[in-house]
Amino acid sequence: MRAHRTLIVSLILTLALAVPAVASGKRLIMAGSTAMLPLVQKLAAAYHQQNPKIPAPKVGGCQSGCGITEVAAGRVDIADVSRDPLESDPHHLVFTKVARDGVCMMTNSANPLGNISQETVQEIYDGSIRDWSNVPGSTMTGPIDLFDHDQAAGTQDAFQNIFMGEGLKISPSATQESSEGLEVNAVHADPKAIGFTSFAATINGGVHDIPYQGIPCTLQNAKSGQYGGVRNFWMVTKGRPTGEAEKFIAWVVKPGNKVARSIIASEWIAIH
Repeated sequence: MRAHRTLIVSLILTLALAVPAVASGKRLIMAGSTAMLPLVQKLAAAYHQQNPKIPAPKVGGCQSGCGITEVAAGRVDIADVSRDPLESDPHHLVFTKVARDGVCMMTNSANPLGNISQETVQEIYDGSIRDWSNVPGSTMTGPIDLFDHDQAAGTQDAFQNIFMGEGLKISPSATQESSEGLEVNAVHADPKAIGFTSFAATINGGVHDIPYQGIPCTLQNAKSGQYGGVRNFWMVTKGRPTGEAEKFIAWVVKPGNKVARSIIASEWIAIH
């Protein structure tokens, strides 16, 4: 009996020692914009590396609208949102700006437009221009294949506000994609396509970033303010951030945090 009891005690001690001491505290759960997903994943990994005793944050991607719904319902701690607050958003949500991002117009690499004006973007996307032969600078002919993001996407909202304006509607002929990656893949596969996406999503995406209003869509130009297609990235909480959400957001936006700033500045625009 004593030997059996000793064996049980030994097994309990062995199991206790085998469990890493990282499970102290609540696991932070985040979800939302696919445009923000690469950034938030990198920030979460760096945060966990600096705070190994806290459970690694869980980061998921759906869309900005999905993130808003999830955080308002209390199913996630932080919603990652790549569009500005709307009057229709639940009033108890708190938006904290964490970075800025460039939104690029893009074509297939077989149709490398040297420039596109806001007027041309508007005429293409509202359906006034439907053939590449009517687009200034295009060497392509034939019908234009329009790609859009669906209505829940922050990038769609940013495109509407920055490139289209309030009075113009996107043609219903546009194919709606549900993520940055799917839109890049669609344009990459279609020589007659045009679309728009986050700057970071075009890196190694095999598409052509079109200069807008004479300014190339580059990180440097977005940071300098020369490029006009820039939108905000937000972390959104249900009420004032508390607990692990408060700690993480404070870490991200802390002016002296060189780690977070370096991550943001690598492909996005830091605000501190």
